[in-house]
Amino acid sequence: GNGACRKGFRTQYLRVPKLLEELKISRADGSYMRLMGKFSRLELLILDDWGLSSLSEAEAKDFLEVIEECQGKCSIIISSQLPIEHWHQIISNPTVADAVLDRLIHAAYKFNLKGESMRKTYANPNAKSATM
Repeated sequence: GNGACRKGFRTQYLRVPKLLEELKISRADGSYMRLMGKFSRLELLILDDWGLSSLSEAEAKDFLEVIEECQGKCSIIISSQLPIEHWHQIISNPTVADAVLDRLIHAAYKFNLKGESMRKTYANPNAKSATM
């Protein structure tokens, strides 16, 4: 993401829970189409924390719309601790799950990272832990 920004690519990073909340709010306040237009102008969309919890039917459909809006226009990076073979299970509607995963997985480059968490690796060793 940082490298893409430094090279001038229009990039946005969002945690999936935040994305879903923004989509829900935009539907309620009438700014949904404007938000979708924002995604269509990106060159790289980075979605973090995919699969932390199951998606409701409405969330799954909204997520599909974001993926569809970006299809062929921008690259998408998705990070997840959930193995790809379990992604289908977090979308309640199998038809929507098929549509989302068909768009994401079949043209994807997949990287499986191993090792310690980077947050743990770069944690401040001088930070004091709070005791309650």
